[in-house]
Amino acid sequence: MTELPKTFDPAAIESKWYAHWEDKGLFRPDRPNAEPWTIVNPPPNVTGSLHIGHALDNTLQDILTRHARLKGKDALWVVGTDHAGIATQMVVERQMAAAGEKRTDLSREAFVDKVWEWKAESGGQITRQLRRLGCSMDWANERFTMDEGFSKAVLKVFVELHARGLLYRDKRLVNWDPGLGTAISDLEVETREVRGSFWHLRYPLADGSGHIDVATTRPETMLADMAIAVHPEDERYRALVGQQVRLPITGRLIPIVADEHADPALGSGAVKITPGHDFNDFEVGRRAGIEARDMLNMLDAQARVVQTADGLIPAEFLGLSTAEARKAVVARLKADDVLIPHVDKEGVEHDAEARTIQTPYGDRSGVVIEPWLTDQWYVDAATLAKPAIEAVRSGKIKIVPKTWEKTFFNWMENIQPWCVSRQLWWGHRIPAWFADDGRIFVAESAEEAQRQAGEGVALRQDEDVLDTWFSSALWPFATMGWPDAADPTLGGRYPNDVLISGFDILFFWDARMMMQGIEFMGDVPFKTLYLHGLVRAADGAKMSKSKGNTVDPLGLIDAYGADALRFFMAAMESQGRDIKMDEKRVEGYRNFATKLWNASRFAQANGIGGSTTIEPPVAALAVNKWIIAETVAAVQAVDLALADYRFDAAANAIYQFVWSRFCDWYLELIKGAIDDETRAVAGWVLDQILILLHPFMPFITEELWHALAPREHELIVAHWPMADARALDPAATAQIGRAVELVEAVRGARAELNVPPGAKIALHTGAGAVPAEIAPYVERLARVTLTAGEAQGARAPILWGAETFALALEGVIDLDAERQRLQKSLAAAEKERDALAGRLGNASFVERAKPEAVEKARADHAEKSADAERFAAALARLG
Repeated sequence: MTELPKTFDPAAIESKWYAHWEDKGLFRPDRPNAEPWTIVNPPPNVTGSLHIGHALDNTLQDILTRHARLKGKDALWVVGTDHAGIATQMVVERQMAAAGEKRTDLSREAFVDKVWEWKAESGGQITRQLRRLGCSMDWANERFTMDEGFSKAVLKVFVELHARGLLYRDKRLVNWDPGLGTAISDLEVETREVRGSFWHLRYPLADGSGHIDVATTRPETMLADMAIAVHPEDERYRALVGQQVRLPITGRLIPIVADEHADPALGSGAVKITPGHDFNDFEVGRRAGIEARDMLNMLDAQARVVQTADGLIPAEFLGLSTAEARKAVVARLKADDVLIPHVDKEGVEHDAEARTIQTPYGDRSGVVIEPWLTDQWYVDAATLAKPAIEAVRSGKIKIVPKTWEKTFFNWMENIQPWCVSRQLWWGHRIPAWFADDGRIFVAESAEEAQRQAGEGVALRQDEDVLDTWFSSALWPFATMGWPDAADPTLGGRYPNDVLISGFDILFFWDARMMMQGIEFMGDVPFKTLYLHGLVRAADGAKMSKSKGNTVDPLGLIDAYGADALRFFMAAMESQGRDIKMDEKRVEGYRNFATKLWNASRFAQANGIGGSTTIEPPVAALAVNKWIIAETVAAVQAVDLALADYRFDAAANAIYQFVWSRFCDWYLELIKGAIDDETRAVAGWVLDQILILLHPFMPFITEELWHALAPREHELIVAHWPMADARALDPAATAQIGRAVELVEAVRGARAELNVPPGAKIALHTGAGAVPAEIAPYVERLARVTLTAGEAQGARAPILWGAETFALALEGVIDLDAERQRLQKSLAAAEKERDALAGRLGNASFVERAKPEAVEKARADHAEKSADAERFAAALARLG
């Protein structure tokens, strides 16, 4: 037994134990005949650093992994990083810019070599930070989405999808980032509210018989308008459907088409259609019979105006940025008298109506995203989605919480083709080769492509790379040896047991893993998908660097230790709800760790060490039978909670058992009466606590495990407790429970009535009695002397089940002064309670105030109501 220091210092033990576990290979102990259990970590970007969302996600995964390992399973937590095409290329280009270099100064191959050099030097930051959090990952087999084996899998999937007709090249609209010069995914687009304008334009009918009015927030795109849409049931325009208008500026003739996209109640009910530069317009154009190849494009890759295929844009607009083109187009429309002025409430005319516009921006480049018509590679997601939908409907994949199923089905049933090509140099280069005559050859190697094309045919490989989500969609099986492994279950690792994911990547990653896994493995990639919420700021706002409300998890680890942060994450993770960051609660869980530390020091001081048995010791004393039963009940509660992925319930069950039952009651009950039986029971219970708590607080539990006794093995590979119902003892539980109830009742009365803590006073039992077995506990812990008969003089009633005892107060407190104090406190509490009730009863306050202000008022009202009840009860005790 190693004597514990007086003060608990998390930093002193964390680095020691993590290095020990990793050096000894304890994250993957040798268990060849054990049941496999597998989880894969969502691969963080190789450029990334640990943020608070990572801390939540990885804490939950580590809890499940450590729990499975303690249950004796061959637990594998796959770890690796994503090559993060855009983010990584940006990092390296910034470094080059600082040195006065540009990417285009190098050949593609030389630039890619430079990125690999950067990864070797600087790409491991987040993996070091995950170690600080305590993540028990299989570092010995760390993967990277561009390592040799994984790249082989990516190429095979691309080629196979193409061969099966599920991957093709097409011209469609994409989210185009002019700053980065590439298509990006929806996840990489952030919407900002921008002060903009709403212009009204007058388009003349081609036959000169009149005009039709339209409204737009982007007048510059009228240079590529191809139609006007009106609702098919809008009587105002029914006679005009099929006619043409002549566009101002370009003179282009465009048709008026009927389409339900037009809303008769909005504006004039007529909508300008620019299919080459708006996602909704693209679909309207297709329904109107306009092929994508015929849609007009008026922008280049830098979002500058270029000539359309019909050559009708005047030269004065060519080369302008979208902002410049907007000013020039509005000026021209105004000069041509086709701009309809907006008249405000004061009767003043303006060129446009001021509006707040929801505008898409690239989350990395910070520039406005343009819907842009380009040739890209697409996956037939609609076909791949069907078996994934069925897997969830049939229960083969269980989504937790179940409430996310509706969102999942809605998205999957309306899924669009998935654009998988990106205009970058860093990433998996698309394995497609073009011949001069336009033919495309898809193959896993240049040699195979040449064989397909024939000798002498000149080929050039596609310059684009694959979307990083394409490669990460293969993570559950490409990390396990596919496609080389012959075993379709990959050694019992596929399907994975569970996936932990933020709900925000349900469609970008989780759903795509389902699609690719079922297509290539013939089975689902995981049995359960657990979706957690976001970690928000204390006021409920979404965290963002621009708001300055982000929280650094490493700073919290430095201040309170990794165990405290992990326990906070688990305790606050309630299914279907976001987490509000609360540093005070993190501090509180550090105090919880300190309480366990001090309890272990008490054990050492009283000769209580680690247990030598897995089964509970034989006990004769009621207090020991009681704590054994309470331990079994705690194990049952934790087992049930973890089986249902109720992390908060599991953490709360452990917390209440350790803090209340073990530390506050059991250790107090046995003080001064610690015999050999009690030492054995207390040591066994403390061992069970350390094992139960280990998945949540791995560092302190491992330290205490070794401090309490010489051990044959580390705690990380110990045996999970068995919830043996035979250890339950209803009689002992009832007996000690009665003692606890009486002590709590007396302590509550003493606190309410301001009885000095050190005063030992008489508790009169009247005609009743306290059983002899528990009387010593009551007298010592409640600081009373049990006295038969009725109390004389001032007294306070103590209700204990069906019996009423009396706490003698005569000469202990000044009754009149105490009544005055309680009456004053009661009046103040009632006044504040009623004032808050008035505010909450005001519909204007509840509807208009900030949600956090209303929530605080409700919490304050509940607190003051409870105070008033407590003071009233204390007055009633005094009579």
